[in-house]
Amino acid sequence: MYKTRNLPNTRIDVADALRGIAVAGIILYHSVEHFNIFTEEPILHTLPSDQTVADLLTWLLSGKMYGIFAMLFGLSFFIMKDNQQQKGKCFSGRFAWRMCLLFMFGIVNVAFYDGDILMLYAVYGLLLIPISYLPSRVVWYIIALLAIQPVELFCLLTGTTMNHSTLWDIYGKIVSAHEHGTFGENTLVNLRYGFELNFRFNVFSGRLTQLLCLFILGMQLGRQRLFYKEGRNLQIWHTILCVSAIVVITLSFVDFGNLTTWLSPIYNLVILLMIVSAAVSAWYAFEGVRRVLHHLCIFGRMSLTNYLQQSIIGSFIFCGYGLGCYYKVGVTYAVLIGLMMVIAQYAFCRYWFSSHQRGPLEGLWRKLTWI
Repeated sequence: MYKTRNLPNTRIDVADALRGIAVAGIILYHSVEHFNIFTEEPILHTLPSDQTVADLLTWLLSGKMYGIFAMLFGLSFFIMKDNQQQKGKCFSGRFAWRMCLLFMFGIVNVAFYDGDILMLYAVYGLLLIPISYLPSRVVWYIIALLAIQPVELFCLLTGTTMNHSTLWDIYGKIVSAHEHGTFGENTLVNLRYGFELNFRFNVFSGRLTQLLCLFILGMQLGRQRLFYKEGRNLQIWHTILCVSAIVVITLSFVDFGNLTTWLSPIYNLVILLMIVSAAVSAWYAFEGVRRVLHHLCIFGRMSLTNYLQQSIIGSFIFCGYGLGCYYKVGVTYAVLIGLMMVIAQYAFCRYWFSSHQRGPLEGLWRKLTWI
């Protein structure tokens, strides 16, 4: 059974920067996807760069930003649990209540945007409670098992196929509402199908086990204190960066063929590790990088608020009940819209933190957690 090492858990600025990168990346990629509206209507305003921009951001952001968010979720869980354990208190019940609150935030979010991740994170988060009591050696075995995509590997070895027709049926109903429905119709459809749609998409994309893997990995990195500049930590991050970069370059020239459903999520995971290790290595190695990424720390400290804001703003911009940009702009213009959203939300963060210690939803979540 794991026991606290009674070491201080000071605030980790590089983790806030990574949260900022993750949320900003989520906003940009949601813009690439026109906030989940893949219309068959002709796009009015396109540019020759659209396909290149879509391919590049899909490679860099798709599945990676949610994954970084999940890993940092596990890190935050460890810090809160360890702080309570150092005081001789049990955090399990309080964390379960915290996940109930997160699920409620997710219900609000999915009313605007059908791609909500908060409800799934709340469900996955409950699994951290029993796993957190296991010794680190066992936890590493669990991480390794989940990292090899056991569901996809089982299907590959046994010839089992999954029927995803229900996923596309649900998606068709939701997209129809997004394109032609009123705000009320969108809300009702999102609330009815949003959670199921996201769960089925996680199964389809291989994220079902990978997100749980990243939750647990974040917790384990917290146990090992790898996000602090201590001991050989920086050397470890350099090693992860070099190895992951070599693997990414190698796999980039490989045709996965019939192994796509198994290898693609693993490939995405390695890209994620490359991004994280590059950010952490650069943060501690270069003062100039820290100054630049400090702006993303501000963005990351308000990650929950920013995530809900982007759902509200982005859905209004792209859905038919709002500005209807789902058929008006191509990918390049959509990414520019996403970039403006990031800048506007960053300006709000600067304004808010000038007089508050926490973001509005972050403060509310904390108060309700400890009520």
